[in-house]
Amino acid sequence: MAERFGEHSLKAVGVRIDAEHPEGFIFDPHQPQLRVTDLGSVRGDGIFETMLVLDGKLRKLQPHLDRLARSAEITEIGIPPEESWRAAIDRGLEEFKTRGGGGDNISVRLTATRGVDGEPASEDPRWAGTYWVLLTPVPEKVMANRLKPISVTLLDRGYDSKASERAPWLLLSAKTLSYAVNMAAYRWAAQHGFDDVIFYTSDGQVLEAPTSTVLLLTKTADGTPKLTTPTLKTGILPGTSQGSIFAAAERAGWELGYGPITPEDLKAADHLWLASSLRLVSPIERIDDTEFATDEDYTAQLLDFLKEDLASSYPQEG
Repeated sequence: MAERFGEHSLKAVGVRIDAEHPEGFIFDPHQPQLRVTDLGSVRGDGIFETMLVLDGKLRKLQPHLDRLARSAEITEIGIPPEESWRAAIDRGLEEFKTRGGGGDNISVRLTATRGVDGEPASEDPRWAGTYWVLLTPVPEKVMANRLKPISVTLLDRGYDSKASERAPWLLLSAKTLSYAVNMAAYRWAAQHGFDDVIFYTSDGQVLEAPTSTVLLLTKTADGTPKLTTPTLKTGILPGTSQGSIFAAAERAGWELGYGPITPEDLKAADHLWLASSLRLVSPIERIDDTEFATDEDYTAQLLDFLKEDLASSYPQEG
């Protein structure tokens, strides 16, 4: 069993939420749970969020709940009220610790699907889908690679910077279960000797990485650090990690910028990072054939900013 699942997955705890159990009930995630006609599995028709327990604290809970609600609105998927998610998370964390899973470096994933194909929708749209919380230890490989410099390749995402505005049915700014393209990009990167990917639009604007947000550091004329991230107007996800870092950086007197950013801007930056909930911040040492100097002090500062956890909701521009 251990060889099949890995030690981290054996410690997994699942909490299901439904109308009869609005505060959630514990289930075994290693046993069958989803109907084969659930639209989350057969069409990827669902949304999710992943957050981290670090240093004994669940990080960025409110920004993740806000972004889940935003994705639900964009996709028109009904989700339980916020208090149900909070109660289910608390129940899962308590169970996780009871089973000896520890209280640190825990991945907490919230998932909502549109529900089972062909079944009549609930009269209350908040309970029409399938909902659960999954808690697992963060894989050792992810923790071992935190803060390590990475190489990145730029890949064309296949749409222009106005696509989100012109075609809202593409759901570009929702965090959906449909990650096939993102995973294909990772495979392409690995096959060509890169650790990660940064997407750009067909008209030359930088977007995001498949599972993280792009951060650039430059310095103003008086030497003040300035952090810049791509604009949300292109349809990228509002980054919760980026939001926390920006909130703390602003309090520390740094300048902030919100794009638009071009690949040439990336290559002209002093330093670059990818930021995400589980991997935290990853300094970039190479983009395609362009090498960058990494700075341990700035990376440590960004990590400190992230741990301050100041953002109370998903970040807005400007």
